[in-house]
Amino acid sequence: QVQLVESGGGLVQAGGSLRLSCAASGRTFSNYWTAWFRQAPGKEREFVAAISGNGGNIAYADFVKGRFTMSRDNAKNTVYLQMNGLKLEDTAVYSCAGAETPRNLAFPNSYNYWGQGTQVTVSS
Repeated sequence: QVQLVESGGGLVQAGGSLRLSCAASGRTFSNYWTAWFRQAPGKEREFVAAISGNGGNIAYADFVKGRFTMSRDNAKNTVYLQMNGLKLEDTAVYSCAGAETPRNLAFPNSYNYWGQGTQVTVSS
């Protein structure tokens, strides 16, 4: 089992920044791909970014390229999502997810473990 706990969400003005954290406990964290997904009210969950266990491979959704940066610190069992240039449409609950070998990085069903999510609200 892997337990994931997100933090760092909050209220920020458009154009501002936030850094989300996802702390893991349980099995060897460095063996797991970890991803960020988000879900806005009335919308489906969507892929944001994913990072391989050793941090050597990172994938981003097109809508966050150049604005968001995902990273991990395996010594701290934590992954991060640095979000810059936030837009109103970035408002959502952000959740981290983990899997050893996700079949498709962008599909929620590829991940076995999920955190509870953290709310990000961007205001004008």
